[in-house]
Amino acid sequence: MLTVNFAFSGTELIGITAGEAENPQKAIPEAIRTTLWRLIVFFIGSIVVMAALIPYHTAGVTQSPFVYVLDLIHVPFAANIMNFVVLTAIISAANSGLYASTRMLWSLGNEGTIPKAFTKTNKRSIPVLSLVVSMLGGIFALISSKVAASTVYLVLVSISGLAVVFVWTAIAWSELKFRRAFLNSGHQLSELKYKTPWYPVIPYFAFISSLLSCVLIWFDPNPKSSIVLYNSFCSYLLLGTSFLAKI
Repeated sequence: MLTVNFAFSGTELIGITAGEAENPQKAIPEAIRTTLWRLIVFFIGSIVVMAALIPYHTAGVTQSPFVYVLDLIHVPFAANIMNFVVLTAIISAANSGLYASTRMLWSLGNEGTIPKAFTKTNKRSIPVLSLVVSMLGGIFALISSKVAASTVYLVLVSISGLAVVFVWTAIAWSELKFRRAFLNSGHQLSELKYKTPWYPVIPYFAFISSLLSCVLIWFDPNPKSSIVLYNSFCSYLLLGTSFLAKI
């Protein structure tokens, strides 16, 4: 379950880009719509195609399911094609992750949670220290996937998968609380530039689904200890940020 959550993470980055979008009233709704259709076509669509073509008794992890399907329909150089697609996807994911991490480190520094040094920018308004620290974290994760794939890397994936579920839960709950506080403060619904479709069904569905995902982790035979690891990881982060904030 955690691996699925980890693989599906990244859609929430739309909200982070809102703070730097030139015209967020137009750009963010368009990004939400295009992201939704891309998920339906490429993510869910590919799962449906593979489930329809791959016999259940041959499913496994010894070969990429995409390569298997392409070989099944006699597409030449199937493995090379998928390697190129995977490499492109990795670069895209790394780019968005690096941006999000740098942006969040800058925000934490701006709020005083971590040292102000993370907010210092160069002539191009790039927070260099935040960028360097984010890159070092990415390099460490990459090395761990090769050196300690079954230990350190698995722990990192489990922590990331569980963390993103908590992020989704917080986003859904914040949407519900924000709308209520917005209306209670005397504002009108018509003032919102973008309204969540089918409100409050969508945020409630996201909130309940995220909580259900946390419950299903207990039935996963492998990463049950990820909750303990995640709590330990958060405790170390809390102690670290408390120490750094005093510097």
